[in-house]
Formats: sequence, structure tokens, C-alpha cells
Amino acid sequence: MTERDDDSPPPQVVAPEPVFNAPAVSIALLALLAIAYGIQVFLLTPDQVEAGALSAQALAQGRWFTLISHMFLHGNLVHILMNGGAALAFGPAVARHFGPGLRAGLVFMLFYLVCGVVGGLGYVALNPGGAGLVIGASGAISGLWGGAARLIGRRRGLSGLWEGPVRGQIAVVVVFNLLIGLTGFAAGGLSIAWEAHIAGFVAGLLLIGSFTRLARASYRSER
Repeated sequence: MTERDDDSPPPQVVAPEPVFNAPAVSIALLALLAIAYGIQVFLLTPDQVEAGALSAQALAQGRWFTLISHMFLHGNLVHILMNGGAALAFGPAVARHFGPGLRAGLVFMLFYLVCGVVGGLGYVALNPGGAGLVIGASGAISGLWGGAARLIGRRRGLSGLWEGPVRGQIAVVVVFNLLIGLTGFAAGGLSIAWEAHIAGFVAGLLLIGSFTRLARASYRSER
């Protein structure tokens, strides 16, 4: 143990970082999903929920709004809790990467929605004649996972698509979801739209670079 001179400054004490420090936009997304589920449970009829679900038939009938509405409907409490937990796992990394401010927050929400739309279209493309109805945010959340996969171990910038950590995440997503598809595994009594998971994940992988530039355009131009 060493002594310090009386004139030397006292040692600095670094306050620990709060355990729960997710960006505000990530918490806002969770709140939005929770509010939407509350509205579904207490205010919507089963017919109204079905009208907001995504299917090939819905798109054929011109109900394109279901590409958005299906993300805010869930089958039961277990479904919403699982998706909320996944959003909290992957969303903060993407939100921090986009940066602070209102513009970055709006871009985060847009990224989430676009990945969900791509996930929904992926499901419909692989089930063109299917009558199954899709509800849930998992396609959009898979997009957050895809974006977060390119941030693993990075202080700045994005990992390349074929770098080790990204390859590992791709393998996990593809193998897990193909197993679901082959076995017909269901969670909480609900079938899983694995096609939407893979399509949303791929969207997140490929689009995070473009959305990063969009999110940061405002404060880059101010320098």
C-alpha cells in the first residue's frame, strides 16, 4: 500500500452505471406494445382483432394496413411478455447506435416498423395461399436482433456481414427458426411464424447501415 502526498488530489470515485439504463425510445416502444395490448384485451372484439391480423388474403383484399397493425396485436399475455423481453434485449443497442435526440428516436421507430413490414411480407411470400392469420411484433423485433448482431463487440461502426459474431448470430437465427418450421413447434398454444422472423432479421442486418446514416444526418451536418 502506498502513501500519497498531502497536496495530491483525492482519488476520484466513479459512480456505477445504473443497471436499468435503456434509452428512452426503447422504453417508449415497450410502453407502446403494452398499451396496444391493453386496448386489444379491453376494447377490441375478436372480429376486430382478426381484421387487424396479417394474411395473404388480407393483402389480396387490399387491407395493406395489416402489415402495420399485426405488429401491435398479440395472442395472449405470454406472447406479449416474450416479445417485450426480446425488444428490451435487442432494442437498446440499436437505439444507442443511432444516437440521441428526437430524430434518432423517430428513425429507431421507423427501422422497427420497416423490419416488421419486411417480416410480414416474407411470411406472405412463403405462404401465398395460406389462410393463417399472423399477429405479433416478433418480425419487427427480429429486425432489432439483426441490427444488434452487427454491433456485437463494436465501439464504433458496424461489423461486416461475414465477420465472426455476425455469422454466429445468423446461424442461430436460421437454425432455430428452421427447426421451428420443420417441427411445427408452438409456444403458448400459438403457432410461430418463423418465416417472418428470418425475413425481419435479414432486413435488420441489411438496413441498419442506411438507417444509421439517416439517424445521424442532422448532427453530422451541424459540425
